[in-house]
Amino acid sequence: MKRIGEYKKLFNVEKDIDLKELKSTYRNLVKEWHPDKFQKGDEKAVEAELMSRQIIDGYHFLVSIAPETKATNLEEYNETINSPIIDWQHKGMVLELTFLDGNTYEFFGVNKALFTKFYQSGTLTRFAKRNIFNAYTYRKIKKSEVEV
Repeated sequence: MKRIGEYKKLFNVEKDIDLKELKSTYRNLVKEWHPDKFQKGDEKAVEAELMSRQIIDGYHFLVSIAPETKATNLEEYNETINSPIIDWQHKGMVLELTFLDGNTYEFFGVNKALFTKFYQSGTLTRFAKRNIFNAYTYRKIKKSEVEV
């Protein structure tokens, strides 16, 4: 959740993410902080390099959690959450779930108590359907080949 807040602050996003506005803001920030704009050895060159990386990461992250992106990928998401969970990892407030079909999703804001209930439940997918999948902000992070 902290990461979402930082990126929204960087791009001046108040509530919902509008992809058109986000793209415009992204372009302006890249123009402002592009590393080639500064001389080598200049203090600002190092700062610009770091900022440009943060801007690019933030843009891709915010696009991945935007309502428009979620709507486009809703059918695939619904198919994925109906397949069994084969691996999970919890760091801070982020739950990373890998499904049998090879998709991996991050769910933001999942606290330690809910994670404990999740991994102690007898049926992980059923518990997640009831308590996690539709209640938390999520994004797809990778698709990998899974050997069965």
